[in-house]
Amino acid sequence: MAEFDLKDLEAINSKQEIIDFLVEHDIIKEKKFREQLAYEKELQQLQENLLALQSNIIDQNKRVLIIFEGRDASGKGGTISRATEYLNPKKYRVVSLPKPNELQQGQWYFQRYFEELPNAGEIVFFDRSWYNRAVVEPVFDFCTKEQYDKFLKQVVDVENLLQDDGIILIKIFLSISKKEQAERLQDRKDDELKNWKLGSLDQKAQELWDKYTDYITTMYAKTGTENSPWIEIVTDDKKTARLEALKIIINALSTKKHETEMVNIYPS
Repeated sequence: MAEFDLKDLEAINSKQEIIDFLVEHDIIKEKKFREQLAYEKELQQLQENLLALQSNIIDQNKRVLIIFEGRDASGKGGTISRATEYLNPKKYRVVSLPKPNELQQGQWYFQRYFEELPNAGEIVFFDRSWYNRAVVEPVFDFCTKEQYDKFLKQVVDVENLLQDDGIILIKIFLSISKKEQAERLQDRKDDELKNWKLGSLDQKAQELWDKYTDYITTMYAKTGTENSPWIEIVTDDKKTARLEALKIIINALSTKKHETEMVNIYPS
């Protein structure tokens, strides 16, 4: 093991400098630890870039809406938490709406979501969104065929109007293999600290896998447009997926236009 003294330690001022020191002095040799350190370093760099972009959004009064959809246990919450970890908490919100109450059930479907749209200088993350009506609701017969068809007919126009008004819209879908989903759901069931993540609908995810697939495929085809594409990330490798999600957000916020086609980052 490499030698170091008190002067070396006194020169270390940050978590990243500790990581760099351990690697540079060959103190940590195991591949697993080195991979983790490389992940942490890249993650921090991306988080710093995102923070810088947030400052620009605040200064220019931009409005950003980032929609996260995905299969159960695909890592939406964990990915969002990494994206927001160092952002100015006064200028971002994470919105995860519960099922509509009786009053909301009588409103236009999009109405309760519109109340959560970003204000000037703000980023809003939707942890699930109005796309519940494109997948979850029809899978479990929570909406009628007429309501489902009406949603598909309206949503593209709605998103075009939001973008015409200046809102920057990013739509990310987190995918996962059936095998990996089964393992994560079982882990949630076995771990008392993760039990709260296992909802009643999650437990049906494997049984209804093919039905989910059919509705997801239709959602891509009907609602992924040139102005508002779906960007899919397969999340079997959580760390890689989180990094890619941050890169996608940073790229979208750094350019005036999104990519014109849906991109599958990790095709299965």
